[in-house]
Amino acid sequence: MMMRLSGLPRLALGIAFGFLAAGVAAAQQAAPPAAAAVAKPAAAEPAAQGQREARKITFGDWRKVCFKPGGAKMICRIMIDGTFDTGQDALHIYLTEREGDSTARLQLFLPVGLNVQVGVKLTVDKGTAYKLPFTFCLTNTCIAGDVANPALLHDLETGESLTIEVVDTNMLAVATSIPLGQFAAVRKGAPAELLEQKIVE
Repeated sequence: MMMRLSGLPRLALGIAFGFLAAGVAAAQQAAPPAAAAVAKPAAAEPAAQGQREARKITFGDWRKVCFKPGGAKMICRIMIDGTFDTGQDALHIYLTEREGDSTARLQLFLPVGLNVQVGVKLTVDKGTAYKLPFTFCLTNTCIAGDVANPALLHDLETGESLTIEVVDTNMLAVATSIPLGQFAAVRKGAPAELLEQKIVE
């Protein structure tokens, strides 16, 4: 029996990142028994000492890509990509949902050189601020991710603009905004691409 995969590597890599991120986050949150036995005062959360202007980022359209393994539940990802004027990747946003699940996972792929202790602040139309923790960094990107807050998902579907704010290693806040006009329709609509795992005997 031969297995044929259609367009799988790109999506599978992203899904693998998602599971790896969740595992790393869980590992980071689990304290060793010895450390847990000693009460320590909570450390003050680092805060930005100022702001700086962000480099210009050009965003594509929101799009939905789904992956259906043979006999398993469909996994869909709503995503948008941003690039710098140089053509380098600036930002990727992935909202991953599994068919039948009540929760979704939100991930942001950001450039290195950020203060990962601060995390990422997400705000829709200057409303409620949501925090997203960094889970790990690679040589060319840092990933922030967590289960998506249902209130944030509602804001994304009804809002006009998503502002993403991070803090660099000089403790300066940097923010960029992404239009949300297409988000709700893309999330609720049919996928632009469906990748299926086919079994050929």
